[in-house]
Amino acid sequence: MTNPAMIKKLFFCMWLSTACLIHPAIAQTLDRIVAVVEDDVILERELNAEAAAIAQKLRGNNVAIPPEYVLRKQVLERMVIDKLQRQLAARSGVQVSEENLRNSVADIATRNNMSVEAFKQELVNQGMDYKAFEENLRNEIIINQLRGREIGSRVKVTDAEVNHYLETQNKAGANNTQYHLGHILISVSSGASSLAIQKAKEQADHVVAELRKGKDFRETAISYSNDDHALKGGDLGWRSIGQIPTLFTDTVTTMSQGEVSDPIRSPSGFHIIKMLETEGSAQHIITKTKVRHILIKTNELVDDTEAQKRIQALRDRISDGDDFAALARSHSEDKGSAVNGGSLDWVAPGALVPPFEEAMNKLEINQISVPIQTQFGWHLIQVLGRENQDDSAQFRKDKVRDEIRKRKIEEETELWLRRLRDEAYVEIDQNRL
Repeated sequence: MTNPAMIKKLFFCMWLSTACLIHPAIAQTLDRIVAVVEDDVILERELNAEAAAIAQKLRGNNVAIPPEYVLRKQVLERMVIDKLQRQLAARSGVQVSEENLRNSVADIATRNNMSVEAFKQELVNQGMDYKAFEENLRNEIIINQLRGREIGSRVKVTDAEVNHYLETQNKAGANNTQYHLGHILISVSSGASSLAIQKAKEQADHVVAELRKGKDFRETAISYSNDDHALKGGDLGWRSIGQIPTLFTDTVTTMSQGEVSDPIRSPSGFHIIKMLETEGSAQHIITKTKVRHILIKTNELVDDTEAQKRIQALRDRISDGDDFAALARSHSEDKGSAVNGGSLDWVAPGALVPPFEEAMNKLEINQISVPIQTQFGWHLIQVLGRENQDDSAQFRKDKVRDEIRKRKIEEETELWLRRLRDEAYVEIDQNRL
């Protein structure tokens, strides 16, 4: 039986052999292969461009750049992992429509308080190619959708897990401490020999010793770490205890600022944690609003103009002295609230659709809004009251659920990526690094 891996290796060797026969002057103009990844390749010019971009980013963040070979090796490994994920996404039928891509660009522009055109111009001003930005964004969306399908859909968080976590933390007297962590992974492939595991352990011990002598953590992470955060200097960001992988929690809660942990063994290899900073978190106060509304929907017989006309007529009647609640009962097409005079009772931030909530938040107590349009139709809104509430208990419960889910996804993603890499055919031309 033909061995697929041997065929791919033969393809790689044949390509290199052919390249060697080409006249040197011509060869210089060709794109050279630096790695074969399953049935695709990574070209040397692609690696050069990505390594240059990463180096520029590191310089911008005042992070010492490791030797060129080390940086290129790290960048190439990330490119291999990205390509494997895109290949799997293509086989799985994961795609991003042009509309989805446009909406994502618009969201990014909005978060930066810019119009789309202004955002595009800002990219140009920073020396970035917009088409390249779009392609990177498309790939990011595809990979996120793939991970959601392969990992996220399998991760569940039960009420029992949330309650158990809260009970455990309460018994331990834990507070809402946030931890800013650095992380280095010295990876071990699945099925590694005892000798390979021992060598990885020795390397991890060496890294810990160097860090404890004062070696820069970010530079060390870029040089040695084998996880997704390596090129970010190993920075995991700020996390609560619920967002930290369970493997690390006992260690993290006993560490002081600046401390470096001993290597922690997992199926992925040996992990090294540094406590960069810690801080507490404040009470969570929200403003709840008591609100009621009248809704006129649009349909095949009632278009936007007619619906707006009807809701304005109801507003005029209220201005002339008609009772809001009575009109809501007789005219509102939100049947759930109509029976209660249009009342939505007390609502928390984020409970209502944005156009409704934005209009509601601008109203004074007892003020009637102008006609407001949402995807449901046309509304009249009246605010009856506002009050601040300590939402810390529910907020903490929701946050714990989200943290547990993120932690599970992170743990599953690490193992999934390691399996994906170990099971793939990857051939690297070490002379190109």
